[in-house]
Amino acid sequence: MLELFSGLDTYVAITLILSLGFVLAFEFINGFHDTANAVATVIYTQSMKPQLAVVASGIFNFTGVLAGGLAVAYAIVHLLPVDLLLSVNTGKGLAMVFALLAAAIIWNLGTWYFGLPASSSHTLIGAIIGVGITNALINHASVANGINWAKAIEVGMSLLVSPLVGFMVAGILLALLRRLMPLSNIHKSPFQRQQIEGRKHPPFWTRFMLILSAMGVSFAHGSNDGQKGVGLIMLVLIGIVPAKFVVNLDSTPYQIERTRDAAVHLQSFYNRNHVLIAKTFPITAEDAAKSASDPNHCSIADTDKRVGTLLGLLGDAPSYQHLSSAQRWEVRANLLCLDESAKQAAKLPGLNESDKQHIAELRKDLSTTTEYAPLWVILAVAAALGIGTMIGWKRVVLTVGEKIGKKDMTYAQGVCAQLTAAVSIGLANLFGMPVSTTHVLSSGVAGTMVAERAGLQWSTIRNILLAWLFTLPASMGLAAGLYYVATLVIK
Repeated sequence: MLELFSGLDTYVAITLILSLGFVLAFEFINGFHDTANAVATVIYTQSMKPQLAVVASGIFNFTGVLAGGLAVAYAIVHLLPVDLLLSVNTGKGLAMVFALLAAAIIWNLGTWYFGLPASSSHTLIGAIIGVGITNALINHASVANGINWAKAIEVGMSLLVSPLVGFMVAGILLALLRRLMPLSNIHKSPFQRQQIEGRKHPPFWTRFMLILSAMGVSFAHGSNDGQKGVGLIMLVLIGIVPAKFVVNLDSTPYQIERTRDAAVHLQSFYNRNHVLIAKTFPITAEDAAKSASDPNHCSIADTDKRVGTLLGLLGDAPSYQHLSSAQRWEVRANLLCLDESAKQAAKLPGLNESDKQHIAELRKDLSTTTEYAPLWVILAVAAALGIGTMIGWKRVVLTVGEKIGKKDMTYAQGVCAQLTAAVSIGLANLFGMPVSTTHVLSSGVAGTMVAERAGLQWSTIRNILLAWLFTLPASMGLAAGLYYVATLVIK
């Protein structure tokens, strides 16, 4: 990691340190919110001591980030339009990163202070949308093109549906436990067990399931939420030290060969279907002018030209090491645009499943050397999550354990809520969809309270719902304002 700073001017090194600090601060605060939820029930039910629980959670978060891949990381990144991603190495691009991170940090700190289980994922997505819309308005472009709205809607549906699933599934699980084990100690709260039996800890198997499910949530959280920080750090590195990070310099000869082959196959597909493509995606005079004047403008009509440029840059070399900094950036730009063209091609009417699968495989090969993350980035994000959990867990644990329902949470409720969260988040990660650990677990606890007929504390539910409702517009507004001011300063 230290070689990262070698050869950098002082001001560039300072900017890099500040930028990485901002991302890690966001993940640190994410630990207050999301990772705290992962250990809330296991701490509240006295299944584990807080210090041991947060250390174990940190370890499982780390393994989750390590094993989770990068699908969620780049799902978040690709909420931004390609032209903004291609300008991330400019002052405007850095202003974008600072604005969205600062907005997310401000809102997360505020909601944490009041003990509200607000979603870091929700906040980050709102900030990205705010920056994208503002960038479009500043450049007098269409807001429709300011954000990858198809991806935004997909992510938004994931954030909306996942809490509802958590609420219903956790409630159904608890109802089944009530039916199968009506007299078990699993249906007691820690306070009831201590008062009636004089024992501090839950029964052995109940405790085992609470710990296992808590670590499952931590692992799932790392594999989903931890990736968002990874994606943001890669944006920072590409923007500030592009020579080292615009493409994966450790790419194998096989990966580069697959990239070449994918470009050639995409060109062949384009040539076979150019009439249909021209009819489906007609090129306006404005688009043609942008393609001629703006190297960051991507158009499916430029597929032939971009494939030729890419193949000329790559040649027969087995490595990216031989390319200059400018050439590496040009390789990245062409790969991102070709991936965008492939995404558009997949929307052509009349394509059969074989063609759609072929395009999906081409997109995977085109992005294999640009969508990556060094190991130290993953380690740094995992560490920030773990440390944040150790410092800020108490407020959220109290809210989840005592303030959602009118009765204290039982062991069974903790198990059902955590199992639901772990499985739901794990499945979302398989499909590369960002979800909120906070919302899934909190809604799961609420579902078990309803199933238990314990009643809900509507003041807390109202506050959580208001936080959920206002997180998106608040983070959008904060990020938009900060980005606008930053662009004025740059000018």
